[in-house]
Amino acid sequence: MTTEIHELPEIGELVIATITKIGDHGAYVTLDEYERIQGFLHVSEIAPGWVRNISKYVKENEKVVAIVKKVREGRGEIDLSLKHISKDQKKKKLLDVKRHEKGKSIIKNIQKKASLSDAEIEKIEDKIFSKYDSVYDAVIDIATNGIQVFNDLDMPEKTLAVIEAISSNLKLPSVEIRGILEITDFSPNGIENIKKILRSFEKKDQKDGVKILYISAPKYRISVTASDFKSAEKTLKHILEDLQKNIEKNKGVFKFTREESKKTGGE
Repeated sequence: MTTEIHELPEIGELVIATITKIGDHGAYVTLDEYERIQGFLHVSEIAPGWVRNISKYVKENEKVVAIVKKVREGRGEIDLSLKHISKDQKKKKLLDVKRHEKGKSIIKNIQKKASLSDAEIEKIEDKIFSKYDSVYDAVIDIATNGIQVFNDLDMPEKTLAVIEAISSNLKLPSVEIRGILEITDFSPNGIENIKKILRSFEKKDQKDGVKILYISAPKYRISVTASDFKSAEKTLKHILEDLQKNIEKNKGVFKFTREESKKTGGE
C-alpha cells in the first residue's frame, strides 16, 4: 500500500478555505490551495469573544481566508483561525489568489497561441518567475513599459510576439482620487482667472489623467487617475498647492473637500 504525500501549508500562512461542515465545536474545511487537505476551525478561533452560534459567522460552502495555527503532519490536518486576520491581510490574500488565477489563464493562452508543449511553457514560466513574483505582474509590466522588459529573459521571438499581443489587450489597473474645489476670486476678472488657472492645470497634467469639471459656482470637481494611489496623491498634492497659491495671490478663497477614492480598472 502506497501512502499519498501532500504538500502542507506552514504555520502563520494565510490560506483560502472552503467550509464543508459545521459541528458543535467548530467548522471543518478543505484548503483550496492544498488538494484534499482538511482543516479545522475551533469555535474559539472563529471570532473574538464567545461564539454561541457558529452558523452566524460561517456557512457551509462559504470560502474564507484563514491563518494556519498548527499543522498535524501525521494526520494531514490543519488547525486554523479566522479571528487573528486583519482586513488588510484578508484583502492582500484575496488579491494574490486573483492574480494567481489570472496568471494561470494567461499562461494557458500563451501556450495555445504560441503552440508550445507542456515542457516549453514550463520553461517560459520558470524564466518569468526568475524576474517576477507572478505571471500577472510580468504581463502588466509589458503592457505598461513594452516588451523590451523581457529582453534579458532569452525567449523565442515568436513567443515574445504572442506575449506582447496578449499584454496589449489587458486593461491596466488604475485608481481614481477626486474631490470638490470651492474657489472664489474677488478680482475684477475673477471668474476668467479661475477658468484660466483650471484649464492650465488640466492641460499641463493631461498625461497624469487630470480632469476638472464645473459643477456650479463656486464648485468644481477635480479627479486624478493613475496606476496607483501614491502616484495619484502626488499629482493631486502638486495641483492643490499651486492652485491655492494662485487663488490666494488674488485674495481669493480656496477650499478642497475630498470624495471617496476608487479603483477604475484591472484588478
